[in-house]
Amino acid sequence: MKRCSLFFALVSLILLSCEEEGVKVPRPRMYPKVDYPAKAYKDFDNKDCSFTFRQPVYSVVVQDSFQFEGRPASDCWFDIQTKNLNASLHCSYYPLSEKHNLSSLINDAFTLAGKHNIKANYRRENKIETENGVKGILFEMEGPVASPVQFYLTDEKKHFFRGSLYFNARVDSDSTRPVLQFIMADIDTMITSFKWRN
Repeated sequence: MKRCSLFFALVSLILLSCEEEGVKVPRPRMYPKVDYPAKAYKDFDNKDCSFTFRQPVYSVVVQDSFQFEGRPASDCWFDIQTKNLNASLHCSYYPLSEKHNLSSLINDAFTLAGKHNIKANYRRENKIETENGVKGILFEMEGPVASPVQFYLTDEKKHFFRGSLYFNARVDSDSTRPVLQFIMADIDTMITSFKWRN
């Protein structure tokens, strides 16, 4: 009798452990919801800088803290951070001089954009020329690149400004595309409103 009840208990345990699970179906791919702020702009007007432009009201200017010989490289090196979109536009400015001449700064801009060619599926270069006497090139890279947008602006005489957009997350071009399109409108506004002070 003991053997019989032990046998039934063992068979019951085996049958219970063989319970069939439902067919597994992969979950659809989803991306986090992004709440886009309402488009509105304000003046960037740092008296230490030789330029001004319009920036989004939902962005914050953070002074660059990178140190050269114990002090920041320039008062006009800063990031325009859009925290709710997890993006930063890194900006740097050089007054043209013998050390920082126009040709070498333009070459640097092309070199830095070219470093993304390894991951980029495509790179588009758009010429910039505004009514305010601002000239330059806008680089747009498609694919899983760290910086999908870079540009430089100059008056070809005294000033050189460079910007590069970075997302503070792993780059997945499918998921960042809508955010990039939203931020591109801000970059376009910045470029068209950009003015040199002197």
